[in-house]
Amino acid sequence: MTSTHHHETRIDADPALPTIRIVREFDAPPERVFRAWTDPELVTRWLGPEGLTMKIDVWEARTGGRYRYSALSEGATIASFYGSFHEVRPNSRLVQTFTYEGEPDGVFLETMLFEPLGAGRTRITGLSVTDTIAARDALIASGMERGVVEGYAKLDALLAAD
Repeated sequence: MTSTHHHETRIDADPALPTIRIVREFDAPPERVFRAWTDPELVTRWLGPEGLTMKIDVWEARTGGRYRYSALSEGATIASFYGSFHEVRPNSRLVQTFTYEGEPDGVFLETMLFEPLGAGRTRITGLSVTDTIAARDALIASGMERGVVEGYAKLDALLAAD
């Protein structure tokens, strides 16, 4: 039986740069964590805050692929997101764009690194970059932190159950 530890999600916004860095550890090896990030059936089970359902319209997790998904509350769409997968390097690196449909000028370039820590554990480090600090701050103000923290807690549970 694998025990799951509570891991802190660190979210940092550099005051001088339009970036967000997220660091989190998971009690699963990189191949399982990466699969949870790229398999659409698994993504819908953990992405986003508690109480919302994720509906995927398109999910082509391959270099050159694209995606679009929506967050639903009680069956009604409350937000939609889309982007392109620029690089999908299995078990180690994922580079994609991320755009909130309600703010199409706010495009983020996101790089996720999946670092093996040994003993079946992984550290993910995500760096999101956009063109302005105002766009970065708007994303943070949108409730992003809650969605990330609660989503990663759901991912912990998903990884522990497999």
